[in-house]
Amino acid sequence: MALSLEVRAELAPEPQLARLLDAWQQGQLVGVCGVGEGERLAAAMAGCPPLAAPGVVIGSGGSRGGRRWCVQPLAHLQASARATAAWLQALGLDPAACLQLNPLPLQHTSGLMPVLRARQWGGQWRWLPPQLLRAPAELAQAVPLPTDRPVLLSLVPTQLQRLLADPAARRWLRGVAVIWTGGGPLAPDLAAWARREDIRLSPCYGATETAAMVTALAPERFLAGDGGCGHPLDDVTLRLNPADGAIELRCGRLSPGWLAADGSGLRPFAEPGGEGWWASGDAGQLTAAGLQVLGRLDGAIHSGGETVFPEQVEQRLKALAAAAGLPLADLLLLPVTEPLWGERLVALFRPLPEGGDGGSSGVAGADPPLREGLIALARRLPPAQRPLHWWTCSSLARTDTGKWQRPRWHEWLRQQHEINPEPR
Repeated sequence: MALSLEVRAELAPEPQLARLLDAWQQGQLVGVCGVGEGERLAAAMAGCPPLAAPGVVIGSGGSRGGRRWCVQPLAHLQASARATAAWLQALGLDPAACLQLNPLPLQHTSGLMPVLRARQWGGQWRWLPPQLLRAPAELAQAVPLPTDRPVLLSLVPTQLQRLLADPAARRWLRGVAVIWTGGGPLAPDLAAWARREDIRLSPCYGATETAAMVTALAPERFLAGDGGCGHPLDDVTLRLNPADGAIELRCGRLSPGWLAADGSGLRPFAEPGGEGWWASGDAGQLTAAGLQVLGRLDGAIHSGGETVFPEQVEQRLKALAAAAGLPLADLLLLPVTEPLWGERLVALFRPLPEGGDGGSSGVAGADPPLREGLIALARRLPPAQRPLHWWTCSSLARTDTGKWQRPRWHEWLRQQHEINPEPR
């Protein structure tokens, strides 16, 4: 028998956690999703074969290929917690002595894992309500940090940026022993800001499919200037595909598969006969400092004979804009077909409130000073990386976990400008 839980991020999670833990005690498979996803989750779970052990079905939002419902046995989540404990011990931290603060919703692996870690390690756990992350000036007063134990925290870059913008929140962040950052690329300017403030970030890499992080950079190495996501945890082996640079990994906690939306059953992640290796879909490099993530392979474009990773271009342009003092709040690059080049990037951007956007029309040229400044900065990039068009989009925003809902912005571009971007 399977149980399905729709999690409301704005509500305290304890009652929902109690249902989840009770179901696991009874050996059940539990589906966890956000509001409005219950029917799709139930349809997928209808085709799940019987499992001999408790587990969770949880959505993977990291792929542009669409949402997938991943099956993770409870034993895999526990193995992930053990690997994280070993990583902390290597830093000289006792996992059982740590307090874990959790600002991420339970329907995401990074929101579920702090609960499992605390229970397995014998440590403490506390939920951070979303409203506190949206009002960072109140955070330090509402959640004073203990002085007798290390504090662990997981943030997505969007949350980190919001907290860094407030002096009181910056002081509060300095008291956290480890701040794992993942769920999206950490922009160079954001990393530099955190280093200047002596904030102990640990950029990491992982996926729902791997029961959370598989690599993490030690905070000391981050503060010393190392980039990337660090070295693999002790239960993970990494390699790069020589053909396309795809990050491939092997570990005992890889999900056995994902449930097809039509209820037709379980589809394995690992390739048959592939000795347990899984291709993540991300391109990367392995350096002395560890893993460097270049971007999604299914998001890479081929423009004028060059391979371009839009996420890297976004980061570069945002760093240039910050250095130039331009009032840029966020930037998204989407690919479009172009006869001469094959593919080109187009840019959607949202100004900061003082940037002069002044409305919600979203028409081209709504903010000429910022737009012209971005175009000038883009001339520093190689031709294949320069956006073909620039459009102000005052509603442009990421999800609460820092990801882009790309189909939504594809549709916005089609409706506002009658352009059909490449469906990635």
